[in-house]
Amino acid sequence: MKKTFTIVSIIIIAGVIFWYTTGSTSNSLKTSNKDNKNTTYIIEGQTVALVGGRSEVAVVPGSASKTITQYFGNDATGDLNGDGLPDIASLVTQTGGGSGTFYYVVVAFNTKNGYQGTNAILIGDRIAPQSTEIKDGKVIVNYADRVFGEPITARPSVGMSKYFKVQNGTLIEVGPVVSAGERCGGNMTTAPVCGSGLHCAQVLGSKLPFGDIGGVCVAD
Repeated sequence: MKKTFTIVSIIIIAGVIFWYTTGSTSNSLKTSNKDNKNTTYIIEGQTVALVGGRSEVAVVPGSASKTITQYFGNDATGDLNGDGLPDIASLVTQTGGGSGTFYYVVVAFNTKNGYQGTNAILIGDRIAPQSTEIKDGKVIVNYADRVFGEPITARPSVGMSKYFKVQNGTLIEVGPVVSAGERCGGNMTTAPVCGSGLHCAQVLGSKLPFGDIGGVCVAD
């Protein structure tokens, strides 16, 4: 009787341990992408999976030197892909074998299956992030950088902003948002774009090609 009781006890304990471990693992997998600190992004062409806001990968297999990617923060929330759900734009940093600390902007799309990360776009090396905001469907990253020509060791002192939007599921850099009467358009990748309620129109009387040099912002 005592032997039978011992066997039954062992079976029950084993069952509890099995349920606890498999249940915890299952729950962990289900919630692994429920926030932007536990999401996979594409950085410099490489897939980077953040766990608890951090990833460590050997620079080369077997190397003690690691590429470390970390969630930095400066979150901004808003719908960026037009599905009505609030997405999250944020900054991550990446360091490797050198002395640089590279800041990137990423977006985590809010989906029914959790958050889905985008590609990352480089903001700069050893910059001083200020704020991130979402306005008119665009992500605006405000930061301080060095004066052109200054060494990388100089303290960032010049306020700057970069603008981004989601296009077909991909994060791309765009030009700054400008107001009525200001220059817009042109064939530059980051040409100024008109704000809400405005569109870029050709300057009346101009003989320059509108598609190449752009125009000015006017009301819709």
